[in-house]
Amino acid sequence: MKKLFRNRTILGASCILLSLVLAFGIAPLLNRTASEQTEIVRMVKDVAKGAAITAEQVETVKVGAYQLPKEVLKSADAIIGQYAAVDLKQGDYLLPAKLSAAPLDAYLNRLNGQKQAMSVTLKSLAAGLSGKLQPGDIVTLIASDYGELRTTSLPPELQFVEVLAVTASNGSDAQTNSNTATNKEEKEKELPSTLTLLVLPKQAQLLADLENKGKLHAALVFRGDSATAKAFIDKQDAYFTAKSAQTEGAAHD
Repeated sequence: MKKLFRNRTILGASCILLSLVLAFGIAPLLNRTASEQTEIVRMVKDVAKGAAITAEQVETVKVGAYQLPKEVLKSADAIIGQYAAVDLKQGDYLLPAKLSAAPLDAYLNRLNGQKQAMSVTLKSLAAGLSGKLQPGDIVTLIASDYGELRTTSLPPELQFVEVLAVTASNGSDAQTNSNTATNKEEKEKELPSTLTLLVLPKQAQLLADLENKGKLHAALVFRGDSATAKAFIDKQDAYFTAKSAQTEGAAHD
């Protein structure tokens, strides 16, 4: 009986001690963490997608740091002069994904007469890697249901092609993460409908034929640094250079 009483006494004392630790140790720490503040940059005016952000459109304010995204931008210098990648509203705080260092259609300025920008239709969600493709990706284009025999082929002319843009059916840039949509209708609108590709004239001609007579599927080859992406594109260009040399050699023979 004494042993049982002693065990209960120890248990009760332990519970009291634990309560004191929670009350005077952990609870103040949690309260202090919840009350900590940090400076962030916040929009003071609406900015349309694609517009450059000016100093008059942002402000630096102190807000609670608890559960604030780690990526939230805290310096106005990192934002002013950037372009809005989405529609920004008054009161929004800013994440890197909401900004673009270059104009959204800057890829059109890369056209120098040697290559062209051409869009092709994604006839299913799967054909565009389930909406995961992004500008700068290197893809291989596969033709299916092509021609009267409905064949499937992997044209060597389209082995390494750069994606310039992924566009939704309403003409806006498709969101790669549909969680940004607020309802089912908006999610459906954001699904990718076309890919805009950087191609040589001969590739554009082939793509037009494949678009008309079959279906195109894009397989992701590379996503990453621009130097490696360029190496893939150079390899594709080398194919056409070699093919042109062979044609000229056959003509001379």
